[in-house]
Amino acid sequence: MLFIGCAQKRGQVQQRTASVESTVGRRIELLFLGHDSRHHFSEKYFPMLSLPLFQKGINMTYTSDPNALNAENLAQYDGVVIYANHNTITPAQENALKTFVEGGKALIPLHAASFCFQNSDWYIKAVGGQFSSHKYGTFTAPVVKADHPVMQGWKTFETWDETYVHSKLNPDIIVLQERVEGDHHEPWTWVRTQGKGRVFYTAYGHDERTWKQSAF
Repeated sequence: MLFIGCAQKRGQVQQRTASVESTVGRRIELLFLGHDSRHHFSEKYFPMLSLPLFQKGINMTYTSDPNALNAENLAQYDGVVIYANHNTITPAQENALKTFVEGGKALIPLHAASFCFQNSDWYIKAVGGQFSSHKYGTFTAPVVKADHPVMQGWKTFETWDETYVHSKLNPDIIVLQERVEGDHHEPWTWVRTQGKGRVFYTAYGHDERTWKQSAF
C-alpha cells in the first residue's frame, strides 16, 4: 500500500503513484471466441474459466462472432482463447489471427477448437494438430513433461470427457500430457511456438464435468 504524507507536493505524489503502477503492471487481456451452439456450450462454460482467471489478474472478453478476428479488435488483447465449432475462416480473419499470433501473442485453443477453421492449413499447423475422432470415457491423462513451466505445481485429475484422437500432428509440439489407451499414447495437452507467439492446446473440455474441475 502506498502512504503519502500531507506535506508532499502534487508532483511528488504523481511521480510516486506512477512508479508504483509501473511496478505492479497491468492485467492480462484475453479474447474468448465461442459460438452460439449448445453443443460445446461455450456461453455456459465461459464463466467457469473467466472467474477464477479474473482472480489471478486475467480479464476475458466473450464473443461468438469470428469477425472479432480483425487487426483493430485484436490489438486490445494479449491472447485469443478458442472453444467453438466454426468450420471455416475467411482470408481476412485468418490473416488477422496469423499476424496477431506470429507477432508475439498467445493462441489458446481448447478441445473442439482443434476442429475449427478446417479450410486453414495455417491454423491447423498453428494449433499443432487436428481433431480426427473420439469415443467417450472416464480417464486421467498422465503428465509426461513435469519439468515444463506450464505444469509447475499442477496435479492431474480424473474426469469424463471425449477421448480425442488427432491427425496432422505438428512434429514440433511439446507434449505435456498423454491419454493412454492400451498401447496407444495420444498427445493430449501440448505447447508450441508459432512465429514469435506461443500456443497452448488441451483436448480436455467437452462439458461441465471437466470445466467444473479446478485443475482444468
